[in-house]
Amino acid sequence: MRINIEKSTAKGVIKAPPSKSDAHRLLICAGLANGKSTVHNIALSEDISATIDCLRSLGAKIEIFGDSVTVEGITAFDSERFLDCRESGSTLRFFIPICMLSKDKTQLVGSERLFSRPLDVYQKMCERQKLTFEQNGASVTVAGRLKSGEYSVNGNISSQFISGLLFALPMLDGDSIIRIIPPVESRPYIEMTLNTLRKFNVSCEWQDSETLFIKGGQRYCPQNVTAEGDWSNAAFLDGFGIIGSFVTATGLYTDSLQGDKIYKEYFKSIKDGTPTLDITNCPDLGPVLMALAAANNGAVLTGTKRLKIKESDRGEAMKEELSKFNVSVTVNEDEIIVGCGLSKPTQVLCSHNDHRIVMSLALLLTLTGGSIDGAEAVKKSFPDFFETIRKLGIVWSEG
Repeated sequence: MRINIEKSTAKGVIKAPPSKSDAHRLLICAGLANGKSTVHNIALSEDISATIDCLRSLGAKIEIFGDSVTVEGITAFDSERFLDCRESGSTLRFFIPICMLSKDKTQLVGSERLFSRPLDVYQKMCERQKLTFEQNGASVTVAGRLKSGEYSVNGNISSQFISGLLFALPMLDGDSIIRIIPPVESRPYIEMTLNTLRKFNVSCEWQDSETLFIKGGQRYCPQNVTAEGDWSNAAFLDGFGIIGSFVTATGLYTDSLQGDKIYKEYFKSIKDGTPTLDITNCPDLGPVLMALAAANNGAVLTGTKRLKIKESDRGEAMKEELSKFNVSVTVNEDEIIVGCGLSKPTQVLCSHNDHRIVMSLALLLTLTGGSIDGAEAVKKSFPDFFETIRKLGIVWSEG
């Protein structure tokens, strides 16, 4: 789908979409609970729909009423299953340990790009425990019951592996320990998982800054809960305010554990000068920070190495697209240097099939005008993004 955006100014107050990160966690905990839970403020993005479908494949009974989802938890894990994770890295990494609560075989499938992202943590875990882990193209098959005990996980790959273990280990008979090998990146998202577990009466505690203790034999209790507003996607709305528009995103919890809430501080730094910004704990902000820096005075981003293993190689993708605006970008191993001085692009922009690339480029096109191919990628996290910015006054057409 090609979207053509005209030079236009956004103005208004808009509610932030529901948090995808929070919704994944709440729905999974509801699916593991013995009884019926209700999760409110859910947006059926592609990623959240993937998590719902995987819960259904495991035996959860789910009904959707508007933006509320009722979940009757999984009663038995014993049978062979097939889970389609689509393009959702969170879904895949969260569900692999959950599937291994059963000894029976489970096949998890998804897009080729999804399975190009690393799963080494789980592969090595299964080798140590003599469990089945067979990756074949865009699928992985696991079998054998996960064992309680001690786990070591590198903290600089993805916190999603740690969260996946945190969902499953409390349900095993014995106690477990997760030792995180520093540096621990994306710690806020580990804290989000721990906070969600507590809401469902499951306790996992830090013994020190790199060690988690998980009591075995716990059971999830059904709850009535509400997903927070999404700081990650709110950044694409509040970002208009850094390029001359007047938008306020509401519905965000100031005490949220979402790591991306730091965007407000980073946006101010971009507006005020040419900052150096560390995105180690908030890599999803990388594309929008690059876009806004290009529209202001440039910036240096550090802690960028994990941008390579997102939905696209986000550093290189933004470099390619910003070059069409005549903005220079240098991508180093763990640093990105962004220039400034936008010109109207003379070529159609490419989405790289990445929702955050699309939304970042859309912000810039409101300054210059232009077109994006593959704009449907926003369905992954913010399916009504373009309708939302139209309500704010941005003029665009399809085709």
